[in-house]
Order: sequence, then C-alpha cells, then structure tokens
Amino acid sequence: MDLYAFPPIAAILDAAYAGLMALTSLIEPLAGSAAAAASVILLTLLVRAALIPAGIAQAKAEQTRSRLAPRLKALQQRHKRDRERLQRETMKLYADEKASPLAGCLPMLAQAPVIAIVYTLFLHTSIAGHANALLTEQLLGVPLGASLVGVVATGAAAPATLAVFAGVIVVIVVVAEITRRAFRPPVDAGPDASPLAGAGMARVAGALQFTTAVFAMFVPLAAALYLATTVAWTLAQRVVLRRIYPLAPA
Repeated sequence: MDLYAFPPIAAILDAAYAGLMALTSLIEPLAGSAAAAASVILLTLLVRAALIPAGIAQAKAEQTRSRLAPRLKALQQRHKRDRERLQRETMKLYADEKASPLAGCLPMLAQAPVIAIVYTLFLHTSIAGHANALLTEQLLGVPLGASLVGVVATGAAAPATLAVFAGVIVVIVVVAEITRRAFRPPVDAGPDASPLAGAGMARVAGALQFTTAVFAMFVPLAAALYLATTVAWTLAQRVVLRRIYPLAPA
C-alpha cells in the first residue's frame, strides 16, 4: 500500500504542491530558472518566522534550566543513591518553578512535518495522481529532486553538480561549527558530576551539530536547501535570543 496515496496525506501533499508551484510562478520574474529553489528557501523562512514564538519559548526554557542547574546538582548529590526519589524531587522542582524539562522542543517537532513534505514533493514522480512538475525544476542546472549520493552512485556527478551540492553542504558545516563554538555546553568535571554534563557528552553534542550535513547528502537538493536555510536561521535566532535571555552565570 502506498502511504502517500492515502486520501488525507495525498490531499496535504497536493495542497503543498499547489502552494509551492504558485509561489514559484509568483517569483519567477525575479528568480528565473531558480524560482523553485528560491520558493523552497522562502517557504523555509516563512516557516521559521511562524515559529519565532516557539523559539522564544525555547530560549526561556534554556534560561530556566541554567538558573535551576545548581539546585538540580544539589538534588543529584543528595539523592544519588535513590533514583526514584531523585526523579520525584526533580519533577517537583520543575513544577514549583512552573517549568518543564521538555520545554523548547516545539521548534524541532514542528519542523519535522514540513521537511517531510518537502522531501516527498521532490522524491515522487506523481503527486495525488498527477505528474510532479517540481522534479523538472533546477538550480544552476542541477535538478531539485537529485541527491548528492544519488548522482555519485549513478555516475552523473558533473563538476557543476558537485559544486552546487558542495556549496549547500559547506554552508551547513560552517553554520554547525559556529554553533558548536558559540553554544558549547558547560562541562562539569567535579567528582559528583552527572555523566550528561561531562567532557565526553560535550564532544558528542558538538559532533551532533554536523549530522545535518551528513543527512543533506542523502536527501533531494530541495530538502538540502531547506536544511541549510533552517540551520542558518536557527543560529541567527539563537544569537539574538541569547542576548535577550542570557543564561545564569556558571
């Protein structure tokens, strides 16, 4: 059974397809043959703008967690041999502060359906029973439905094609490195430090910043453009919001 032929999903994809085609036609006089690629970038910016309130909530949650960090550490030291009591006291602390350890996850969760739709629109030859004209759109001669791994595997990796993919992935890698340096998690090297606050976990968190670049090698170029725009916006937004909602001194 084709999941994408399921009527509700097909209707969502068809609406997204129609919207993206309309946006492409609207900006074609300005963007020319790159109109579809520009419409993906514009769609990303619109999605991220709509998620600004969620980004603010995430920044406030980070600020709250940093403020509560000393009290959480004290609880860990006091109840380190009673995991159940530690969990209860931790949740009570968050409840008393009207905070949540899961607060701020909304931006990531809200984006998942959007990138899934973009991925699908540039992967399938037909959408809701009609031909998918988006697959004929290109960016500097590279089809938006092509992936880096795909063109390399089929031997279609011309220098110009590799240059386009390299440009997108370099943007993601550079943003990831700036993010890693600017938002390096604090390291607690004390004897009672949580394993989640150690140097090893800090290195893992830093390495995770680059997983988006790896993912971008496998998805269609349109989805890679979405990812590159998203990480760039996220970095800029975090820099601004960190100034507005600074973390408590370590």
